This record gives sequence, structure tokens and C-alpha cells, in this order.
Amino acid sequence: MYAAGIGVKPWRAARAGGSRPVRRLLAAVAAVFALSLGLALAAHGGAAPGYTTVVVEPGDTLWSIASERYPADDVRVRVDDIEQANGLQGPTIKVGQTLRLPA
Repeated sequence: MYAAGIGVKPWRAARAGGSRPVRRLLAAVAAVFALSLGLALAAHGGAAPGYTTVVVEPGDTLWSIASERYPADDVRVRVDDIEQANGLQGPTIKVGQTLRLPA
């Protein structure tokens, strides 16, 4: 016995790709997320939270930068922090180099 004979449409499985409104909604959500992420990165200058940046000037050393930026802290510890934050293997830095300074 067929349902079509009594005025009821036969059951048909939905398309595998989902419906168009759902795809449009997902695309809109993804676009809003991407835009929000881009604006957040632009607002922070692309630097990771908890860090500031400094450009090395002639005469700068890690010691001088650490003692200027962290006057109340142990400079030795802060030099180590700066080295680790920037992946440095030692205290050698170059003029024009951008360093990340932990907060």
C-alpha cells in the first residue's frame, strides 16, 4: 500500500549537504567570528596578551632594557624572561630588532 494513493506525500530523506538556510547561517557565523578575531588582533597590534614590544635602539642591551622597564624587579630575572619570550639563546640583540617584553 502506498501513501501517495491517499493524499500523503511519501517520506524522502533530506539532502546530505544540509539545507541552504543552515549553510547560510553557518557562513554568516563564520564571517562574524573571522571579523571579530581580525578586529581583536588589530586592536592589540597583533602582540600576544600580557606582552609589550620595544624596538632595540643603538646602545641598548637586554640589561638596560630590563632595568628601564622593570625598575623594581631583579634585573637578572627579567633579562631571562625577555630571552625566553623572544627565543634568544643569549644576550645578543641587534639595532632595529623588535622584542616582546612580558608584563
